[in-house]
Amino acid sequence: MKPPHTLISALLKSASPISRALVRGWVRTRRDAKGFSFVELNDGSCLASLQIIVPEGLLGADGHKDITTGASLEAEGELAPSQGKGQKWELVAFRVAVLGPSGPEYPLQKKRHSDEFLREKAHLRARTNKFGAVFRLRSLCSYAVHAFFRERGFHYVHTPIITGNDCEGAGELFSVTAGRPEGTASCLGNRPSGPPPGHSQPTADDKAPPGAQEGLSKGGFFGRPAALTVSGQLEAELLALALGRVYTFGPTFRAENSNTPRHAAEFWMIEPEAAFFDLEDDMDLAEDFVKSVVARALDEGGEDLGLFDRFVEPGLVSRLEALLGGPWARITYREAVDILAASGAKFDYRPEYGADLQTEHERYLCEVHFKGPVFVSLYPAAIKPFYMRQEAGGTVGAMDLLVPRVGELVGGSQREERLPLLLARMEELGLDPAAYWWYLDSRRWGGAPHAGFGLGFERLLMLLTGVTNIRDVIPFPRTPGSLEF
Repeated sequence: MKPPHTLISALLKSASPISRALVRGWVRTRRDAKGFSFVELNDGSCLASLQIIVPEGLLGADGHKDITTGASLEAEGELAPSQGKGQKWELVAFRVAVLGPSGPEYPLQKKRHSDEFLREKAHLRARTNKFGAVFRLRSLCSYAVHAFFRERGFHYVHTPIITGNDCEGAGELFSVTAGRPEGTASCLGNRPSGPPPGHSQPTADDKAPPGAQEGLSKGGFFGRPAALTVSGQLEAELLALALGRVYTFGPTFRAENSNTPRHAAEFWMIEPEAAFFDLEDDMDLAEDFVKSVVARALDEGGEDLGLFDRFVEPGLVSRLEALLGGPWARITYREAVDILAASGAKFDYRPEYGADLQTEHERYLCEVHFKGPVFVSLYPAAIKPFYMRQEAGGTVGAMDLLVPRVGELVGGSQREERLPLLLARMEELGLDPAAYWWYLDSRRWGGAPHAGFGLGFERLLMLLTGVTNIRDVIPFPRTPGSLEF
């Protein structure tokens, strides 16, 4: 009877030898010596690999030539103190089996590959040290997101991916249509038409109501134009005005034809909304949130962060630890423009009141002037969306959190809860109130002060890892001209 399969991460933490252990993973390297083969096995559970000592007697007449880089392997043996340097344990095998052979053409050999090369092998790159570490940290930080909000009484809610509104008003939406576009692959192959096995034919109750087909022909599947969401904020506001504190954490989409290192067509957003919060509360929440995720990453992801500290951004861990100090600086937009104008620095875009801050401005403020994170608040209403609370002097209660290397990490605001002012702002921007009747009802019936923010999860991961391209913190990036799988 086989022993239970144990993760390599658990074996490497073992306090004592184990007489019989079973591991499975992928071969990183194989080195043959007299009487033995040394196999480096990694199963993705941690950065480190486990050395497997394969005695000559287990290799057989052909030397077990199928134990090659990239092959998946099962090994059973004794976990014993390692004789080599830099490792505590090794597994002395008394049984090995190749579960999935590889071959000499396997593209990921034991050497440093460029990020550009690995983007072309995105289906395999998670097997490398760097990308394995990125995606383990992504998992850890996802857990940290949920833990933070749950501990503070926030409810996790699911807002629609398919929507009829453009929350940001930028018009960069992906339209949704029914049917399969020409040229796309089907996971069903040549499955016969009709219901799948075990499913009955639709009954009259299952069929579309009268007039639905007419609606489809006029306005598409939903009877009106539909798109992939750019934000779950507006729907989250409705739920916050019922549940008090809510947050979303899911994919969002923007049809922005931009191939910069900071933009992707599909990315994940964290969007809390809280009733009875004002702008100061919103900034407090954002600061506490970012610090909490950074602290958990440092506490539980130290091995993976160490890789980025050594090979991607030297000094990364020290800079992350410095973020935990505080409180972070807070200035107004007008103060930010004044600082930039008086800096004497050369910018591609001249800082001037009434214009949005550019990335170069954001990075100057947090990297040069404040040398740390900074909140900028009270922006001119003219450069912000309709839903932000109107304040004195033509400003709105908006805030952005700027952090070193990344620039804007968080964007949020206190929402406009006063119905007459909200309607006037929509009219000013040419928005049809009838299209937002459900949103306006939340102000009409029991509206309350509330605030929230949006944080791009991938930008947070870029801050944590030192990785400079958003494509490298997403397992399968979606960018203009790129849709391989």
